[in-house]
Amino acid sequence: MNYFKEILQFAKPYRKYGVANIICNIFYALFGTLSFVALIPVMKVLFQTTKEQYVEPTWQGITRSKEYLESYVNWYVTDVVNENQEQALIAMIALVLILFLLKNLAGYFGTYFITFLRNGVMRDIRNALYHKIVNLPISYFSEKRKGDVIARATSDAQEVQTSFLSILELIVKEPLNILFALAAMLLISYQLTIFVLVFIPVSGFIISLIGKRLKKQSDNVQREQGFFLSLLEETLGGLKVIKGFNAEGRMEDSFKNSTQRYYNFANKLELRKGLASPVSEFLGILVIGVLLWFGGRMVFNGSIDGAIFISFMGLAYGILTPAKAISKASYGVKQGNAAAERVLQILHTENHIKDKENAVEVSAFAKAIDIQGLTFAYEDEDVLKDFSLSIPKGSTVALVGQSGSGKSTIANLVTRFYDVHDGTITIDGHNIKDVKLKSLRDQMAIVTQDSILFNDTVAVNVALSDKSASDEQVIEALKIANAWEFVSQLPKGIHTNIGDSGNKLSGGQKQRLSIARAVLKNAPILILDEATSALDTESERLVQDALEKVMQNRTSIVIAHRLSTIQKADQIIVMNRGNIVEQGTHEELISLQGVYSNLVNMQSLA
Repeated sequence: MNYFKEILQFAKPYRKYGVANIICNIFYALFGTLSFVALIPVMKVLFQTTKEQYVEPTWQGITRSKEYLESYVNWYVTDVVNENQEQALIAMIALVLILFLLKNLAGYFGTYFITFLRNGVMRDIRNALYHKIVNLPISYFSEKRKGDVIARATSDAQEVQTSFLSILELIVKEPLNILFALAAMLLISYQLTIFVLVFIPVSGFIISLIGKRLKKQSDNVQREQGFFLSLLEETLGGLKVIKGFNAEGRMEDSFKNSTQRYYNFANKLELRKGLASPVSEFLGILVIGVLLWFGGRMVFNGSIDGAIFISFMGLAYGILTPAKAISKASYGVKQGNAAAERVLQILHTENHIKDKENAVEVSAFAKAIDIQGLTFAYEDEDVLKDFSLSIPKGSTVALVGQSGSGKSTIANLVTRFYDVHDGTITIDGHNIKDVKLKSLRDQMAIVTQDSILFNDTVAVNVALSDKSASDEQVIEALKIANAWEFVSQLPKGIHTNIGDSGNKLSGGQKQRLSIARAVLKNAPILILDEATSALDTESERLVQDALEKVMQNRTSIVIAHRLSTIQKADQIIVMNRGNIVEQGTHEELISLQGVYSNLVNMQSLA
């Protein structure tokens, strides 16, 4: 129940709805019980079992309420029925109908109030999950399947609502139904009530035995669902490669294997869940059978009135429905535990890249970025080893080298997507771990090799950093990025939707939109992570021209694959396996006839 308690923490803002629901459920249970009790005088009117004459009783206190009610019913039936039998029957039926109407009105308003609580809690859980997902470090998602994260935020969260939140009403409503019904039954006959009191714990024990393995089976179902959602997400992202390598059959086999495992797990789960209803119903009917036998004997020997016994049976049978609901709820808790555990795993994940208590703000980049003695590893092997570099304000520093030499890692560490293991990175003398993340990233704009665009309009993608940006600002950024020429030709201009990942555009067009996004942010530090490496010659020329405009009067860190794009850099750093092997301007490095010169020669021959 620990997970249930944690989920309930989300219900605190909606406790007024919970209180209103409890009040409605009290009336629901009360009117439900009274509606069955009210059947007693109806039965007596129909069967006229009372032959004696009675006088109208007087109230003598709560302790003698049972005698008062019996005497009042007997007086009413003998006095009124003898005068007008049909009128008395109509009056009794009207009373029963009114009680059932009040019961159902209370039930509706109970559902009305709990709806706001359930949906409010669900909304807040989803919002908390999304907030956590966008704030977790990049390293978290390099270890997790995206499909599994999506499954936790969707189907698992929905399972929490279906199982946990649906029993919020049951844990008050159904026990109250049982409590009020038992109270009325005890007033009628304590001997018959003992059978019902024995039934509840016995059936609960039997049902708990059936549901013992539900949590594990439910966890298997949800984990497998996350796996095949990951496969689906990867398939959609890599469809060209799958088709190009004729790998449809192989991917289908992987997906079918996953759905077969899901099928097996789901069957076991549903079959075990399905036992709850028939087992609880059979146990209930078994008790009703015993009650009929025992109560029938009491009617035969005159220990209990036949009309009262029929109403008692109605109350006893009425307990079966809430008892079944409670047994199903116990299954729901076990199933919901697995879903809640997966949801809470994300919410409980510690974000180690966060602001310190006394973090400072860098209002405007003024001096330099200094990297000293930097050593970093993603897993076991060091990617950077004792790396040091100073980047003065206004300068352009290019990082070159073979793949895996640590170039992109520098960008990841400067932006604090990952935290430094050994060594320091400072901006204007402040260790970036002591700077507020928002303040640090406000100083930087990033253009990556893969143009990351969203399924929205050009304007929304360009103005990602400033949702209040005007159309004029967006257009100006597009012009600087050499993108206005093609954007102006789109059906709705900057308000045209560019499709999933911007796939309605060419590679060069997508990259220029990414540059326009960096232009509009107008950050003093620009990080270009192989921004032209995947482009054709014409697109590269347009993008390079746009980048040169953007880099003017900015501090730029350029990670380059095509060396022709960085010849004007103030400083070129040649890297190999996490170390600096050469450093200088283009002319200086060419004159050395070393690693950089060889790279230039190789590209010129290509």
